Amino acid sequence: MTSRETRPDAGDMEAQVTCSSGVLLLEAFYGGSHRQLTDLLSAQLDSCCVFTLPAKKWHWRARTSALYFSQSVPPCPAYRVLFCSSVLNLCELVALRPDLARLKKVLYFHENQLAYPVRKDQDRDFQYGYNQVLSCLVADVVVFNSAYNMDSFLSAIPSFLRKMPDHRPKGLAQLIRPKCQVLHFPLHLADVSGLLPRHKVLRGAPLPPHAHDTVAERAVPPPQQPGPESLEVSPVGPLHIVWPHRWEHDKNPEMFFSTMLKLKEEGLHFLLSVLGETFTDVPEVFVQSRPVLEPHIVHWGFLSSKEDYIRVLCQADVVVSTAAHEFFGVAMLEAVHCGCYPLCPNALVYPEIFPEEYLYSTPQQLHKRLRALCKKPQVARTHLVQVDTSTFSWDFLKERYQSLLIS
Repeated sequence: MTSRETRPDAGDMEAQVTCSSGVLLLEAFYGGSHRQLTDLLSAQLDSCCVFTLPAKKWHWRARTSALYFSQSVPPCPAYRVLFCSSVLNLCELVALRPDLARLKKVLYFHENQLAYPVRKDQDRDFQYGYNQVLSCLVADVVVFNSAYNMDSFLSAIPSFLRKMPDHRPKGLAQLIRPKCQVLHFPLHLADVSGLLPRHKVLRGAPLPPHAHDTVAERAVPPPQQPGPESLEVSPVGPLHIVWPHRWEHDKNPEMFFSTMLKLKEEGLHFLLSVLGETFTDVPEVFVQSRPVLEPHIVHWGFLSSKEDYIRVLCQADVVVSTAAHEFFGVAMLEAVHCGCYPLCPNALVYPEIFPEEYLYSTPQQLHKRLRALCKKPQVARTHLVQVDTSTFSWDFLKERYQSLLIS
């Protein structure tokens, strides 16, 4: 079957839809990993129709997207499966659109509001988490991108509901748990062999899934393949550190830049690339740190071109996360696929994905690890990271996704 993919925004209320589409994909916050998953599924599935809203004003998307989609998604008797992220209040949508209630409803959690970090607990808006609980109750299948995401959500439900002043419901986690499964976010792992510097190629950096070329063939890439900039990266010289995360407080940039400034004060040589998306409110630490670190900076700011972004990851030696919130970590796995040595907090989702040797427990440990690597960059450059990124690839996971979206 064929389908027409539509991504209406607030000014496109009369979107057309091909009524042979069997899968209805709804994304209320079409940005970041939400966008990546929506694009991947719509490109790979034989029959689907997509409706999205721009990745702006997250709180309003969570509050109002159900009403918007109830009016903008045309009725279609061919729909069999509804797939949406947990930003959407699925309970409201199916109440407003009884024709969608009959579908197999798959709810996907990129993150959950019960474990989402806030500065003070009283700052947590009860309604967002409550909406996610209600959405789980009406969904047929609830999918989490990691076991940490699932466990942190389910275990927090009882204490979360105790915030209610009275008449608290009971046993909701037990009702929801049988519907739950873990299905990792599927990465689109490009063939980066033509962008890797020679020392990464020679040590055996990751190949795309199911690649069948030999080590000998990879050792000297054909002249027409490598990016011209990538082969100029020297296997000697300062350690190149990359921080490829959203410029928001939950990624704890304060800790990262504090560590970088300590390395600078100690007179250590390093290069720095700070990537990632920016939004309306950029933490002040970015503005404060850039002038001081300017002599070390190779790249600063969001790279809209995926190829440019991957090229920087291929040039870097070490990728760092300082996140206070992470339910999966696409950027870290993409960097590892590009041959970077990872350093992650020993918390959140990271122990689920990364062996202990790549984890740190305190800011002091991160500083110590980076200081040692600055002094001996070859340790990172000759190390083959013990994480098989191919197990997080679409090629590896597609059969599970395809099974999930069969009614």
